Amino acid sequence: MENLIKIYCRNTDSYISVPGGSNLIDVYRLLKDKIDFEPINAFVNNKSEALTFPLYSPKTVEFLPVTSASGNRTYVRSLCMMLYHAVASKLPGARLRIEHSLANGYYGTIDMGGSRITSPEVIKALEEHIRSLVEKDLPFKRKEDRTENVIEIFRNQGLDDKVKLLSTLHELYTVYYTLDGLSDSYYGPLAASTGILKTFRLLPFNNGLLLLGPDRNNPSEPATPQPQPKMYEAFTDYVAFNHIVGIRNVGELNSAVDAGESSTVINVSEALHGNRIAAIADEITRRFRKGEAKVVLIAGPSSSGKTTFSKRLAIQLMTNLVKPQTISLDDYFVDREKTPKDESGEYDYESLYALDLEEFNRDINALINGEEVELPYYNFANGKREYRGNRISIGDDTILLIEGIHGLNPELTAQVPDRMKFRIYVSALTTISIDDHNWIPTTDNRLLRRIIRDAKYRGVSPAETISRWPSVRRGEERWIFPFQENADVMFNSSLLFELGVIKDRAERLLRQVPHDAREYAEAWRLRGFLNYFDSISEEFVPSTSLLREFLGGSSFKY
Repeated sequence: MENLIKIYCRNTDSYISVPGGSNLIDVYRLLKDKIDFEPINAFVNNKSEALTFPLYSPKTVEFLPVTSASGNRTYVRSLCMMLYHAVASKLPGARLRIEHSLANGYYGTIDMGGSRITSPEVIKALEEHIRSLVEKDLPFKRKEDRTENVIEIFRNQGLDDKVKLLSTLHELYTVYYTLDGLSDSYYGPLAASTGILKTFRLLPFNNGLLLLGPDRNNPSEPATPQPQPKMYEAFTDYVAFNHIVGIRNVGELNSAVDAGESSTVINVSEALHGNRIAAIADEITRRFRKGEAKVVLIAGPSSSGKTTFSKRLAIQLMTNLVKPQTISLDDYFVDREKTPKDESGEYDYESLYALDLEEFNRDINALINGEEVELPYYNFANGKREYRGNRISIGDDTILLIEGIHGLNPELTAQVPDRMKFRIYVSALTTISIDDHNWIPTTDNRLLRRIIRDAKYRGVSPAETISRWPSVRRGEERWIFPFQENADVMFNSSLLFELGVIKDRAERLLRQVPHDAREYAEAWRLRGFLNYFDSISEEFVPSTSLLREFLGGSSFKY
């Protein structure tokens, strides 16, 4: 008698019985008339799984499209393995590195024999090879073997970065994938086969290449590349720093930790931050002495470390004999009932128009012109802007520091002359990779920071922080990221060692997310990601570190 198991599908809000050993593709085929998209992966009991995942007991299943965050990650990971297959086939012995997200895609480099491959003809040939894999509709085969055997496979393929990583993890067994006889590893599921991955582009880009997946708003078309020269320069500078330090990936970081070099890594990373902040302060001072740059605008996405950066910049400006005067954009919120609302009818506090732009510009120009201004105070308890007699004026030696997410939006300071403004973009541009084919999204870095901060200072549970994150990201996409290239300078707030330092605290918090919560899938993914890192004690992290804004123990008052 056939052993049937009952599967609950969230997409259809229905149960279906299938033979034990069926996979998710089998379930989808039975329900496809009721699901209006072709899935790329699925949540099984709130864990992300490939469509080839076998079912031997009752499960709750939710099929996911490529437009979902999890689906997009699966799609892009699968494209990366196809790109690796193309490089291994067309350029034997070459080393592919996929370094970070950039320009609406994913930036990578190919090195061979000490030279960088940048030829448009070669990159076109790689793209054509990937398209041939799509046409063949080859399976991505998930395998698991003793780690020592997987290490040997990767060593034979010249994947020394993966060898070093696995050697530091001390796991008994390791999951990996094969495509047409070629092996690779990724920290998440891949597509069932190459045939579904029809939408992509591969383009020459600066000193490497740009891999473009589907457009999130129009998944039938590849994403459109967006020039980001300043962001590219910021990433490139830090990748060069990682190369000098000798730590470009997690395996090398873990090796340094195992060798007792944690404090050295921390000290060098913090020194780099200090040097960068000093250089920014020097440039501001130079322009200020010319009668310009009276207003410093500091912007960046959530949990980028803007507040601590602003405080450290203020100190550095004072050492240059310039007096900083900080003004909070929050105090220019309109009264709550005048706040614009988002698509769901909730107050949209991240909207530019949640601020009184007219009054803000009037006050800033008055201060620049030597007039006295009474600054407002926003009472968050009653949602009203109040005036409490805080009157200020600025002298010839004073510069205004204004921190807020909208700092780079030209509309914020439309009435302030451009020569009077200096714009800084702060973000955690994670430049260390798990290995050559697995980068660390800056978004994950910031989310982990926020989970720790929200739990410590705001009484917000990890599940709630995760639940709010998509809304935060939508606000960033609308109000922050489009203006980041307006910056005069970019500051990378990430620290080479930080994921090792926050690992233990973040894992404890992530384990608090209930298994039956929708947020469990993201918590589980982040826990798996943190497993790659050796723990690093925070005892050597100085009290002035940007990381202290989230961990606590800062010498600054917030």
